[in-house]
Amino acid sequence: KGVLNTHLGICNRLHWMQEAYPLGKLDRVLQKTPFSFDVSVWEFFWPLQVGATLVVAKPEGHLDSRYLARRIREERITAIHFVPSMLQIFLEEPSTKTCTSLRYIICSGEALPVELANACTGTLPAALHNLYGPTEAAVDVSSWACPPEMGSRSVPIGRPIANTTLYILDAELNPVPIGVSGELHIGGICLARGYHERPELT
Repeated sequence: KGVLNTHLGICNRLHWMQEAYPLGKLDRVLQKTPFSFDVSVWEFFWPLQVGATLVVAKPEGHLDSRYLARRIREERITAIHFVPSMLQIFLEEPSTKTCTSLRYIICSGEALPVELANACTGTLPAALHNLYGPTEAAVDVSSWACPPEMGSRSVPIGRPIANTTLYILDAELNPVPIGVSGELHIGGICLARGYHERPELT
């Protein structure tokens, strides 16, 4: 499904990320997401907007955990993104434990299991952050900083990013009480304009 996202939404997302996870000129971000995926947008522009270093992985490099671990060590990478299923494979690579330069590991794209979050924070010194964003928004709409040891049954999607609102509503569009299931409604700058050539779905 194609959606009409805006430059303003992307700019908001990038500015929020720099405030939430500050990069300095000594930081180095590994760009490894294929550019057909929205995550690649912040991988490219986040380091470049603040004077940090952008390191581009080889094509299909995101699928090779041993290669990634080597690149992280050699290039002293400080920030990286994983979908949880790839993070699981990465943590199974023995040389991952030597990736001590990492400061930020950003997870999104799938639900992050508690066991995986605990395995990550127990293996690497980096802060682990769980982000959530549907296709209908400019990359991410919420974030959650994972503690060193998650004791809950699930990893939350967190709270809304800057200039974004999130509501859990019932079928009549009324807010549901805490603990009651509902549907997530998103508003704010990051929301897409609509579906490309699908006004009825919009």
